[in-house]
Amino acid sequence: MQAPINIALVGNPNSGKSSLFNALTGLNQKVSNFPGVTVDKKTGTANIVSGLSANIIDLPGTYSLYPKSADEYVTYDVLINPANEDTPDMVIIVADASNLKRNLLFCSQIIDLKFPVIIALTMMDIARKKGVEIDIDGLERELGVPVVAINPRKNKGVSELKKIIELTARGNYNAAPRDFISNAALAENVIADVKKAVPSCSDYGALHVAVNTEELTFLNAGQKQAIRQSLQNNQFNKTKVQAEEIMQRYNRIKHIMKSSVVEADPLQKQLRSEKIDDLLLHRFWGYVILLVVMFLLFQSIFWLASYPMDAIEAGFGELSGWLTKVLPDNKITDVFVNGILAGISGFAVFVPQIMILFGLITVLEDTGYMARISFLTDRLMRQVGLNGKSVMPLISGVACAVPAIMATRTIENKKERLITILVTPLMSCSARLPIYTMMIALVIPDKRIFGFLGLQGLVMMGLYLLGFFMAILIAAVMKLFVKIQEKSYFIMELPVYRAPRWKNVGTTMVEKAKIFITDAGKVIVVISVVLWFLASYGPSGRMEPLHAKYEKLIAAAPEGSPEAEELDRQFRSEKLAHSYAGILGHAIEPAIRPLGFDWKIGIALITSFAAREVFVGTMATLYSVGENPDDNNATLREKMASAKWPDGRPVYTLATGLSLMLFYAFAMQCMSTMAIVKRETKSWKIPFIQLGYMTALAYICSLIIFNIFR
Repeated sequence: MQAPINIALVGNPNSGKSSLFNALTGLNQKVSNFPGVTVDKKTGTANIVSGLSANIIDLPGTYSLYPKSADEYVTYDVLINPANEDTPDMVIIVADASNLKRNLLFCSQIIDLKFPVIIALTMMDIARKKGVEIDIDGLERELGVPVVAINPRKNKGVSELKKIIELTARGNYNAAPRDFISNAALAENVIADVKKAVPSCSDYGALHVAVNTEELTFLNAGQKQAIRQSLQNNQFNKTKVQAEEIMQRYNRIKHIMKSSVVEADPLQKQLRSEKIDDLLLHRFWGYVILLVVMFLLFQSIFWLASYPMDAIEAGFGELSGWLTKVLPDNKITDVFVNGILAGISGFAVFVPQIMILFGLITVLEDTGYMARISFLTDRLMRQVGLNGKSVMPLISGVACAVPAIMATRTIENKKERLITILVTPLMSCSARLPIYTMMIALVIPDKRIFGFLGLQGLVMMGLYLLGFFMAILIAAVMKLFVKIQEKSYFIMELPVYRAPRWKNVGTTMVEKAKIFITDAGKVIVVISVVLWFLASYGPSGRMEPLHAKYEKLIAAAPEGSPEAEELDRQFRSEKLAHSYAGILGHAIEPAIRPLGFDWKIGIALITSFAAREVFVGTMATLYSVGENPDDNNATLREKMASAKWPDGRPVYTLATGLSLMLFYAFAMQCMSTMAIVKRETKSWKIPFIQLGYMTALAYICSLIIFNIFR
């Protein structure tokens, strides 16, 4: 059995590249309908035939071999850098048959790098609907490389592709024998000098080395100096050479299109996608429909999730009460019921909402509507120093800020990318959803406006819109301070509308639930156990007098009497207040009390800096430790609703609930986000700027809203 071969998958965005990657490898990589979904290269293993396997490398989509953004440079480096560990043995170019002319530019550039190339034509069904007929045999003759039609979404043509991969690996197909255009003639002397300095280059590879000498990391100092000298001696003008190259390529592509492709009359009736776009991208109705879609999204989160959430919450309440009765009354039972189980119940109840949120977002991506949201919001983005490409990271931030910030690599303009990174964490991510849901259920009445609009759903939508518009406002302010002079253009291909792949939607929902349970669950359980210890124990100098005081009082009271029960409640409350957790909470309470927060909320603010969703687990643990064991079957919401200040006032009023939701809407409260911002900006300065401005913004807004509604 021969060693696995390296195969690179390349192509324009939205060409079906990631779908082919899934079909070949069986990996469940996310497949969406907007540029930039594959930010880093993804790899997987595929069995081509018996005795032959391949490492498949899914590279970010790009329109040409001249990189403009960070993700395009990933593709460029793999193809140009001979020292790259992922340098492919062959390249599969995934080309959209319905937009063949544009795709052939990139195909021709890869062919001239002299890799063994296979062209996989996708979207053949859409091409036929457009009246486009492609002579595949003729296309093979013109390009000098094998061409195969595939539909990876339906697994059609994949077996034929594997046969061609096998033949190419066995040497039946090699790199194209002739250049697509005469590359050597573009800069004859320079290309000859580069090939002397870097002997492994093809003519076209040498041209790229000449164009990007300073950026290429595989060149040593001697090679760079020799190339610089040649560029100077020959007065090399890279802009002129690039323009000439592109013109020659399109002249040749025009000839190929005439000989191998039959195109329909351009005045033919509009396709279905174009007709739908007339409505969804309308200057007025497009925005109305967008708001309706967002409203339905957030209403559905409440409406669809309410039944499983109630069942999970009641189930954990019954389980806790039952375990308290059947297990022996000792520390192990206490830590299990009031520590671990309370922490798990705190976040498990929100799994249905997380699944529904990601499922609906996947439907929007799969249908192609996400790309339309970018188009609709481009004008607004430009006014605040961003462009339409910033919308995708911002919308992705509704799921999680970490991949959203990584997705900013698709933004070529450095200023726009930096501002997008700075404001993306203001978007309400899925980790905030449990906090919003819990507080809305506590302080917002479940009633209808106009008989059909749920008030709780409206508040939820308002919080998400608030995050978006605050991000826009902060971006407008930062535009004045971030001084990078660089023009940008927003060019985006709108994918055709497709029916969502329900299997993909279901897989995404399950995978996201697994990630939430395993990643967040691990942190929450560990913190819950630590919190149980901190809330159950305290300095002996405080705890011993407290125990002695209440032992006498409880012993003097008649057993089972209301007086004894009240003394037991006071003892548990004071014990929690004198514990290590209570001491820490009371220490920070003066700083947060102006916001309406008590010391228990203060502890949750500290622990949830690890991850926002830890807030709910923290509250579940704190309210379990401080309660009578007989009340363990009460739900967390019931316990919080009955919480009181020392003077008897309820803790969770409308003012406190709104204040807490606003604090979490704007505060950073996420170590993972800070870490990814540091990685993307290569500096700790930016994440600490984020932490500072977001904390100040959260505190000020919470203070204002609390004083308005108190």
